[in-house]
Amino acid sequence: MRDILGPSRVDGVENLLNLQKKLIPDVLEVMTKRYRILRAIQAMEPIGRRALSAHLGMTERVLRGEVLFLTDQGLIEIASVGMRLSPDGRRTLQALEAAMNDVSGLSQLEKQLKTILDISRVIVLPGDSDIEEWVKNEMGLACARVLEEYVKPDSIIAVTGGTTLAAVADMMRPFKKAVHPLFVSARGGLGESVENQANTICAKMAEKTSGRNRLLHVPDPLSEESYQSLIEEPSIREVIGLIRASDIVIHGIGDARTMATRRRADEETWEIIEREQAVAEAFGYYFDGEGRIVHKVKTIGLQLEDLYDSRTVIAVAGGSSKGRAIEAYFKRGPDSVLITDEGAAKQIIQHHA
Repeated sequence: MRDILGPSRVDGVENLLNLQKKLIPDVLEVMTKRYRILRAIQAMEPIGRRALSAHLGMTERVLRGEVLFLTDQGLIEIASVGMRLSPDGRRTLQALEAAMNDVSGLSQLEKQLKTILDISRVIVLPGDSDIEEWVKNEMGLACARVLEEYVKPDSIIAVTGGTTLAAVADMMRPFKKAVHPLFVSARGGLGESVENQANTICAKMAEKTSGRNRLLHVPDPLSEESYQSLIEEPSIREVIGLIRASDIVIHGIGDARTMATRRRADEETWEIIEREQAVAEAFGYYFDGEGRIVHKVKTIGLQLEDLYDSRTVIAVAGGSSKGRAIEAYFKRGPDSVLITDEGAAKQIIQHHA
């Protein structure tokens, strides 16, 4: 099959895959698995088998057989430091990318979401991150690749917290471009696990990409008195200035009740969430199903209004449980690159059926 996989023959690959899907349904499952392996190796090379197994959510026994096959096909090179794609493996992966998205139906989901949410770019990953933990890794990997497209030598990248953004940080690697951007925390502490806080994620992204970081050492949320006091601190004002000067923002979108629990919201906030039927949260703003802001937590850091300008905004959120939250947020939110999964995408589309 390799003799038809040149970059100029993508249409032929798509036609062949569609025929195989009808005649030999199992072949698509096998190809999807091997495609995922090649994609992951390309993004994280050199990588060992154990680390690759954990990323893909695949047993080492199954992965061992697949790696042996791909090596025999000349697509993977194995060395003491780990696995890499061969030149033939890179050409194969490039030719397969558009075709696999097409036959798996992901391209159609992306087109539908772009229309429904009225945003310029959508990337949908296979699976449902509510059920399969490895899907978060795939979203993180996709975000790292998108960031590579937009980052510049003098970029300032503002990042928020959350479990999905933690997965993005785990997937970061040094940029292929000769850039060393500045990562800055867009939010203070959220009262949740340290590994999911913006400062931790910001520091990890900077470390993994050989970049720099500036952290925002403030609690979140704040009382009015604390806010007025902290906003005058020179070090805080400096970080706020960097946040507002950022040309790239990476953030998550949360389910309102889940985020209120993580933030240890007070009784008044819970009453508002229940009364106004809030379904989404981002940047400390709570949104109802129509995208109306029903509550705002007092915070120091990036504000929603800061996003309506020329900066690049990348939203990463998935799982069927977040379908309503994503849809509600984008009724108000800015034009963005949305990275999500099938679980969330199908929930949003079903709601509009």
